[in-house]
Amino acid sequence: MSAGSVSKGCFVFKPSPKKRKVSQKTADYFREGNSDAEDSELRFATCQSLWKHVKLEAEQIEEDLNKQLFDNLVSFLRRSHSEFQEKTTEWNCRMKSREIPTAALVLGVNVTDHDLTFRSLSEVLQNRVTPYVALLQAKDCPGIKNLMQKLLGQLMNCYVDVDSEEDDYVQTSQNRIRCSMTSLITWYESVTKKTDFETPSKKRTSSRHWQSPPVVVIFKDMESFTTKVLQDFIVISSQHIHELPLVLVFGIATSPMIIHGLLPHSVSSLLCIELFQSLSCKEHLSTIIDKVLLTTQFPLKLSEKVLQVLINIFLYHDFSVQNFIKGFQLCIVEHFYTQPLSVLCCHQEEVKKRINSLSHNQCENIRRLPSFRRYVENQTSEKQIALLTTDGFLKETVQQLLEDLNVYHENYFPVLRCLHVFTSSLPKYPLGKQIRELHCACLENRVWETEEYESFLQLARMLNKCDLVTMLQKCVEILVSSPGKEFDKTVEKLKEFLTQFQKLEVAEACQERDESVSSQKELQKKTDLYHLQKTLLELKESRRSKKLTKFEMLRFEVVDYIDSIVRNYLVPADHKTLHEIVYFNTASVLREHLNAAPRVALHTALNNPYSYLKSQALRSDGGSISNKAPDICIVYKLHLECGRLINLVDWLEAFSTVVTAVEGPNADAPSSDQVDDVIHARFIRAVSELELLGFIKPSKQKTDHVARLTWGGC
Repeated sequence: MSAGSVSKGCFVFKPSPKKRKVSQKTADYFREGNSDAEDSELRFATCQSLWKHVKLEAEQIEEDLNKQLFDNLVSFLRRSHSEFQEKTTEWNCRMKSREIPTAALVLGVNVTDHDLTFRSLSEVLQNRVTPYVALLQAKDCPGIKNLMQKLLGQLMNCYVDVDSEEDDYVQTSQNRIRCSMTSLITWYESVTKKTDFETPSKKRTSSRHWQSPPVVVIFKDMESFTTKVLQDFIVISSQHIHELPLVLVFGIATSPMIIHGLLPHSVSSLLCIELFQSLSCKEHLSTIIDKVLLTTQFPLKLSEKVLQVLINIFLYHDFSVQNFIKGFQLCIVEHFYTQPLSVLCCHQEEVKKRINSLSHNQCENIRRLPSFRRYVENQTSEKQIALLTTDGFLKETVQQLLEDLNVYHENYFPVLRCLHVFTSSLPKYPLGKQIRELHCACLENRVWETEEYESFLQLARMLNKCDLVTMLQKCVEILVSSPGKEFDKTVEKLKEFLTQFQKLEVAEACQERDESVSSQKELQKKTDLYHLQKTLLELKESRRSKKLTKFEMLRFEVVDYIDSIVRNYLVPADHKTLHEIVYFNTASVLREHLNAAPRVALHTALNNPYSYLKSQALRSDGGSISNKAPDICIVYKLHLECGRLINLVDWLEAFSTVVTAVEGPNADAPSSDQVDDVIHARFIRAVSELELLGFIKPSKQKTDHVARLTWGGC
């Protein structure tokens, strides 16, 4: 037998019986390399518990958001299936036209989230509709044979040998079945007959599925499928639609018009298509931020810069809510790993117990916090000495400060929502349309000191009565349902404003009625030119010296009161003492992990290999090139010294000079011809690697030159 490639060979590596790796627990990795390992186990347990609750909440939110979409799909399947089962007139007509019920599911461009959506959809369909659901991907179905093989393999739960030459068959536990629509129909009839002959008790256990349930085939990435594969499958399926209740689901990322773009009219006319639109990924993100980040349910909070990094990655890279949640998970892990005082980042019920068990080193860590040092500087000298020397007094103060921080959050979020009610209805959205933009503005600085806030006040002082009353009613609802205990007087004041607006409306209605009667009488008297000119002059004078009406005065009073609430409760979090315990603010670490910079990483690896390999022999002084460096690093540093076109002969000579620059003669060294051949081969391999990475390309201007493709070559 001759192998066409080295990769076809079989290589055996026997494990050493003496050296066995002892598997480490996750907690050991969490503790390993941590400069301050005190309370690391408790911090790791708290981190795990927090992430578990966040994950459950995010999954519940997604389930609630997709509920309407999944209900509509189930209703669509119910209609299609009932027509097949009852053999109605509509189904008979569809049989004659051979139309396949098809659901076009538009999910949006956040392709990375589609797998989770289809997994949830498959579970819903299997629980409520049919056990026969197949999920197909374009990469697994390059041809119609592969598609049928995958389809039968998933529906029959049988073994599929991908490397088998006879790819027309699938292997079940009993025999081999040919991959064809006839085999699928035969299998379906046998399965449904078994269900029909079941005992009544068994029928009751499987009542969640319908009698003769449909076969649902989901094309997860419909745009990526080959046109011929889709055409062949649809044509074959349409010929057997009267024997098999088949329903297709197309997962679409762009537009439903792609169906007509991929399929000709003769094929698309065989589909009875109904369109389903999923929730926008931006709305999904807003719900996640609203119910996970802007609540007191979870103790960990994100600073303005960290939240902005996550939002920018979402908006400018992938639109993936799942990646946003993974970024939040990274924030949780980094905070509990790097911050020794994160042991206090827990719910209020546990804080007191953990504070009492703090060691002296942890008390010293608290004293080093910048916010706590600012707090100590504002205290009296006696209290300063006690805070800096007595651990017991420090623990009592820390407990009170953390309670104040929790009260701050309980008041902050409701007032933030009230302010968003006003700002989201104004033209041009001076403080942002989304609440996340307003939240970032409030975290960054005192929002009332910005120009955008001044614009908001000016626009709010011009609101009409109807909008203003509606906003006040929403604010009352928010404050009444909030956990904050300081809003009783605020709610009473807002209700008083609403009462005044109501009284004002009644008074204005009576005044307008009286004025309309009197104006009619005066118009009957004053119809000559003199009285008309006099009336115009009076109107001009009244405009110049205009007095505020009762409504305008009340509107100014309402806006000023909202302004006072904002100044009182929306103080930035970094102005609060001990905010470092519950806020993750290391945006640079997050950006380094999530926002890749390949150009910097490549240049660092090739220009300074010591930063990755950590070998002392690779240390270079003054930009010199070490002959111990990998060949590609030597070639790369030499090519940095060249212009746009690089002479290969000169490049090889420079490479040979660097490589052969060894210290002292070697008696066992090979001949110069052998050395030249080896160096030549190493140079060719290094240059080929640079070409593969995209740094250079062959040049048509000169045969013995290559052209640079990257920075610095112009």
